Amino acid sequence: MASGTVKWFNNAKGFGFICPDQGGEDVFAHYSTIEMEGYRTLKAGQPVSFEVEQGPKGMHASAISPTN
Repeated sequence: MASGTVKWFNNAKGFGFICPDQGGEDVFAHYSTIEMEGYRTLKAGQPVSFEVEQGPKGMHASAISPTN
């Protein structure tokens, strides 16, 4: 399980990017992979934990959990 900080997240489009704590390229985050009740969204600067998977256009985050 990796950890990082939300770089930005667009609620209208349902996606954004996470900056991994260990460095490297930003990881794509889609609202469907956020693990929380109710309206699934993230805020810039929010700490999260997540799994990393290879997607068709680069690295994707899955099992995203806010860690605040």
